[in-house]
Amino acid sequence: MNITRLIFEILLIYIVYKVIFDFIIPLYSTTKQIKGKVNDMQQKMYQQQQQQQQMQEQQRLYEEQRTAKSRVSDDDYIDYEEVK
Repeated sequence: MNITRLIFEILLIYIVYKVIFDFIIPLYSTTKQIKGKVNDMQQKMYQQQQQQQQMQEQQRLYEEQRTAKSRVSDDDYIDYEEVK
């Protein structure tokens, strides 16, 4: 009777060991890596959004300067006189 109990306990310990080292620890490691990569991706996305906003702001300022320079005032025109 004691030998069957000993075999059962050894088998139970082996199953618990396999579950812990073949399932739980790799799952934890993978989850940790995925969280790190997701955080890196979010940071890169945020940086790209910031750069895009800066570029849009620069483009808007450039367009404003260009349109301000290209605006023609009435003093720039010479009255047209027909030559006969």
